[in-house]
Amino acid sequence: MQVKVLFVCMGNICRSPTAEAVFKHYVEKAGLSHRIVSNSAGTHDYHIGNPPDKRAQRAAHGRGYDMSQLRARQVCKTDFAEFDYVLAMDEHNFHMLKAECPPEHSHKILLFMDFSTNSGRRNVPDPYYGGPQGFEHVLDMVEDAAQGLLRHIQEQLKN
Repeated sequence: MQVKVLFVCMGNICRSPTAEAVFKHYVEKAGLSHRIVSNSAGTHDYHIGNPPDKRAQRAAHGRGYDMSQLRARQVCKTDFAEFDYVLAMDEHNFHMLKAECPPEHSHKILLFMDFSTNSGRRNVPDPYYGGPQGFEHVLDMVEDAAQGLLRHIQEQLKN
């Protein structure tokens, strides 16, 4: 059994590629790359083909995560069937995904922060219009939720 996870934000250049890179790092450290696959996408087509925001890459690199090979893409209809988890970074994108998703796959759409163990927040804030501290804050939240997600999936793989 292989589990597929898709992280989704608006433009796929800040939050969702950060989540993809962090989660992949944890999956590799756990030795589960052959069992857990992840990707990221945006609900909008603003940045298709572009690398992640340089500020997001800089912050991620500072913590040992590599985002340099990632490129923005837009969510497509086949993603809902292909992925087991479609994780929205915030409620706005969650509702956009729910509106586009075929009913038989709507149970796969969740908020990424539902897997957080200590933030108490439901939305990962968009750091795009702020300074570098916003990207560090996003990383703090993403690291926490990614660890919670990995634990959740590890439990699913045991069953």
